[in-house]
Amino acid sequence: MNSPVKIPYQSFIEIDRNSETAIYLQVANQLINAIQRGFLPFGTKLPGTRLFSEILEVHRNTAVAVYDELSAQGWVESLPNKGTFIIGENQKKPVKVKDFEKNNLQNYPEATGFSFKTSNILDNPFEHSDCEYIFNDGVPDIRLTQIGRHSRFYSSILKRKSNQKMLGHYNHDGSEFFKQHLSHYLNLSRGLPISKNNLLITRSTEMSIYIVSQILLSEGDTVLVGALSYFSVNMIFQKSKVNIISLPIDNEGIKVESVREACKKQRIRMLYLTPHHHYPTTVALSAQRRLELLELANEYGFIILEDDYDYEFHYDKSPILPLASADTNGMVIYIGSFGKSLAPGFRTGFIVAPENLMAEMRKYLGIIDRQGDILMERALGEMIEEGEIHRYLKKSLKVYQERRDYFALLLNEHLNGLIRFQKPSGGLAFWMEWTVPVNLMLLSRNCAQQNLFIPKTLLYQNRDLTAMRIGFGNFNVEEMERSIAILSKNVTDLI
Repeated sequence: MNSPVKIPYQSFIEIDRNSETAIYLQVANQLINAIQRGFLPFGTKLPGTRLFSEILEVHRNTAVAVYDELSAQGWVESLPNKGTFIIGENQKKPVKVKDFEKNNLQNYPEATGFSFKTSNILDNPFEHSDCEYIFNDGVPDIRLTQIGRHSRFYSSILKRKSNQKMLGHYNHDGSEFFKQHLSHYLNLSRGLPISKNNLLITRSTEMSIYIVSQILLSEGDTVLVGALSYFSVNMIFQKSKVNIISLPIDNEGIKVESVREACKKQRIRMLYLTPHHHYPTTVALSAQRRLELLELANEYGFIILEDDYDYEFHYDKSPILPLASADTNGMVIYIGSFGKSLAPGFRTGFIVAPENLMAEMRKYLGIIDRQGDILMERALGEMIEEGEIHRYLKKSLKVYQERRDYFALLLNEHLNGLIRFQKPSGGLAFWMEWTVPVNLMLLSRNCAQQNLFIPKTLLYQNRDLTAMRIGFGNFNVEEMERSIAILSKNVTDLI
């Protein structure tokens, strides 16, 4: 048993007098930590409250409160005329004072004491930088979002007493009100003849695809994707241990004949598409090819997973309706995002599918997102009902179209002869193919030194292709001019 005087309590008890946690609880918790880790073994006698208060430089009443807390939690016992002792199972070896000096109880373990499976498939591919100008793959400008107005919708809903009871309930099925209005919105805007029973509300496109892959894909299945495809989705498919086959893309989207040939050679479980604007090349899948793919799906029995990640953004003409709008045999699962033009906290994902599959999906959603966000969904539903979404989208599309046109003008002005591109009919990004040999990784490093960050996820370079996907939606005029000027200068220096 250690003498209470020899134990250097100050070496492992730290008091933060600015913390909102009461001092006596800070001390008690750290003593419990020391007991749990074996630094204060069974039978250790603690100092008297007067001496303990002097050691820690606290009021004696604080020391009394510490011992009362330890006693209430069952860590110590006070024996009349003897003192206060640690209780618990006796340890074989007593702990010496030097053990306190070389161990810091504030440190959390650096590694687990057990083994576990690791995977580099899900390594985070995203990079971050403090550069003033940052290229992305096509995201909206948060500065255009009317955060104050959107927040008032949410605040108003939260203040209603009739809605406050929702806070006490789990609801992974989502807001029936929102699903009703979203199904109507999708019917009018995308030609989807669905009801709320065909909708599953998720947090994001990635969550939607994860749920779909968990239910519909098994190890060894074959999934078809474009020769260039969305890396996050490929990561999900790889984690499902499926075989991924990449098929060629041209200016009308994925080549249907390549899909047919793949079906003749082996059983295909799923075809993943971004038909509105193929990621990353931005080309639209032609209307004729959409019909041909639906016929192939019916003939060979494969699932079409249609990802309409940026359907809301189209400028020159009305967008082609989704494949799901023409599907009469239940072969298409349609996923998308709602409110992408809004502030990030007001966005949500969704899945559209026949009701029998929807029932199974709700089981999975109940496991990974049991809580849901029913109040936010209620706010989004009211924004649809009152026309707020339509008004805001109409206003923001005008800005994004002007930015698209000016970005194309800058590319022609600064990089003419060095790249080829088609001005996208929608979306928030350009696909640029370089016509001169350029080391894109070196270009990215050089640009970063001049305050322009180009993430590696935007770079596509192999023996046959040197290209970049660059978003324009997050830049104003001045930022566009400066970022393209930096890019142009560094390209010129390299070639």
